[in-house]
Amino acid sequence: MRVRVFMPKAKTRLLACLVSCAALADGASAAELSIKIKPANKALRENVENHIGDLGDRDVEALQRYSRIAQAKALTAMQALGYYSPTITTEVLDDPPKLVVHIARGEPTRLNQINIDIEGPAAELDKFKVPRDTLKQGEILNQGEYEDVKKSIANQAARYGFFDGKFTRHRLLINPPEHTADVDLTYKSGPRFRLGEVLFNDDVPLDQSLLQRMVSFSPGTPYDAEDIAKLNQDLQSSGYFESVRVDVKPETAVDDEIPVDVHLLMREPRTLNVGLGYSTDIGARARFSWVRHWANRQGHSYGFESEVSRPRQNIGFWYDIPGRHPLTNKMRWAGGYQYEQLDNTDTLSRRFNFGPEWHRKFHNGWTQILSIKWQREEYKLGDDSGLSAMLLPGISYGYVESDNAINPNHGYRVQADLSVAKRGLMSDADLARTNLLWKGLTTVWERHRFLARLQFGANFSDEYKKIPPSMRYFAGGDQSVRGYDYQHLSPEDRRGDRVGGRYQFTSSIEYQYSLTEKWRLATFVDRGNAFDSLSKPDMNPGGGVGIR
Repeated sequence: MRVRVFMPKAKTRLLACLVSCAALADGASAAELSIKIKPANKALRENVENHIGDLGDRDVEALQRYSRIAQAKALTAMQALGYYSPTITTEVLDDPPKLVVHIARGEPTRLNQINIDIEGPAAELDKFKVPRDTLKQGEILNQGEYEDVKKSIANQAARYGFFDGKFTRHRLLINPPEHTADVDLTYKSGPRFRLGEVLFNDDVPLDQSLLQRMVSFSPGTPYDAEDIAKLNQDLQSSGYFESVRVDVKPETAVDDEIPVDVHLLMREPRTLNVGLGYSTDIGARARFSWVRHWANRQGHSYGFESEVSRPRQNIGFWYDIPGRHPLTNKMRWAGGYQYEQLDNTDTLSRRFNFGPEWHRKFHNGWTQILSIKWQREEYKLGDDSGLSAMLLPGISYGYVESDNAINPNHGYRVQADLSVAKRGLMSDADLARTNLLWKGLTTVWERHRFLARLQFGANFSDEYKKIPPSMRYFAGGDQSVRGYDYQHLSPEDRRGDRVGGRYQFTSSIEYQYSLTEKWRLATFVDRGNAFDSLSKPDMNPGGGVGIR
């Protein structure tokens, strides 16, 4: 009896392939490479391994044929690190197939005469650094370091605009019998190119004069790649554009002056943000903000923001006008209205403020705000109630140093504010008000993070009962002395109502341990209060643990 089994052709091919592949897997194994150098040297061994590379699935016979090629590659690898007279032999072992390369490295070749010259205008440029310390007489020749010197010179030439520069001599002279090498490099820079006129694409709905005021260099400035990078960064940070591309092509230069072509894509003109949250200070809250990023060809912008919670509701608006230097100077008209009533107290405040601000950022990173604010506040504060009006000229300075804007590991912030009011000049009382703030953080051993905060505020006035609640000091809450309710720490009147103090001082020390990249355990100690006398301030402590 004969039995036949019929299989589809596709399945037959698949079965044959599986059988074939299984046979290859059983019969083939990757060949091994072993490098033995005397005296041992890790850098030399790794360089030889990299030059020879993977041996694949060569068998013994194939390794024997390949051994001469491996010897040549090993010699090239040794010469690259300064060994020009090594003794190299190979042997092939079986089961598994292995190629063994034996190297006696011999006497190293050392640097003797080193000549590095820069000719042309680059030689007169202080910022053009000749890397003379990379190659030192008496050290073992490393061809990688020799190439690094050439690359450093060429990169600097490209950065500073010497686009016609070239090496007129670049020689590495090896003397094998003496085991020495001489370096002879001469770079002729040619003229330094200049930056030409900055041209923006015509479809940008902003005035060309505004765009030109964002350019930090003028036509004819000697080329520096940092100027181009800064222009790109400045335009990106202006808030007007979705994307920025700056093209500088030396081949388009006329009389060594290169035109700068800038291609801008405007961002969406409006942004609306809505957020919900909760804090222990004011409970559940909702936030809204709307921004018109540019309102006209002069780059004016405006917007509003609002926050709504049970004890506090406010809305603020602003209108910005770019200054002579739009990236660092602007004039802002700002105002707002706030209603606040603290839970379980008789404190009530309705406040309206309005006025101009002049914002400026200095080259050293400090920011300055000059302002004139008019404030009108209707309030009830314990036994006190009334209507207050204040015209407050003020000045503010701030500085932030940080290694990361989103999640810093090291940094600090300094803020100092001063405002004054004069009775009779649209104000109901004489007042000098100052606030000082310092915050700092540092991280050690990657996971251990320390934070500190110091804050001091003071009101100087002989008519303190006329100072409204928004300008008095209260402590307590998740941004002040934790462990106490929001604005719970304050001097009290005869009925026990908290009425705010003339002064405030708070301090905090916090330790955080990183569990993951985004989660940290925290423990903290706070101390502070609001009080009326500097001679006997009563400091309340608070502390706790948490997770961030």
